[in-house]
Amino acid sequence: MADTKEMTINLVVLGKTQTGKSAAGNSLLGSSDFESRRSPSSVTMCCSLGRSCRTLGMMRRNGCELALRVRVLDTPGYPHSALSKEQVRDTVGSALAHHFGEEGLHLALLVLRADLPLCPEESDDAVQFIQELLGPTWKDFTAVLLTHADKAEEAGCSEETYFHSASSTLLSLLSSVQHKYIFLDNQKSIIKEERTIVLRKLLNFIRKNNYQVLLLKHRKE
Repeated sequence: MADTKEMTINLVVLGKTQTGKSAAGNSLLGSSDFESRRSPSSVTMCCSLGRSCRTLGMMRRNGCELALRVRVLDTPGYPHSALSKEQVRDTVGSALAHHFGEEGLHLALLVLRADLPLCPEESDDAVQFIQELLGPTWKDFTAVLLTHADKAEEAGCSEETYFHSASSTLLSLLSSVQHKYIFLDNQKSIIKEERTIVLRKLLNFIRKNNYQVLLLKHRKE
């Protein structure tokens, strides 16, 4: 944030294989930086950083419009079809320290599919993974990104009614992160509209956290 006319937010997408992490990262960037496709095995094998162009009209400071830049770190799935949990954890931890070690991380986005139930074991694995990466204050720097919201709607669940039938496991997880969640439609035709909505919500989460960043130093066990 050295440039007073520009703000950069640093994000990482985390989650299990085939939840749509890379697609979500592309939506946030407004690009196609990350490979994203359906596959019987994990597609993302290593971490990669994507950077957006300057986006105007998103925020102001002291009466002046600020340009927004978004940086997203895409990560391998956890668990992964080819890498052990330890390999994924060490790879992601090293990448976080390398890319965001000095500037800090604004938000980790735990990517879950809105059209699939969240089971207790899956939630426990995800929380343990994030805790190991981010440390004891992980709840302040984590939000849940629910992908495939369009498919949930096709099944008769609107955003308003979704939580009436959601699992207690998901509701408990959302409560632990102060109900920071976003629904993301995966239909490519509306990605541009969706991006503006999602970025505004992310900026709101970051503002409520007083624009704090999490400084990360990776220590290999």
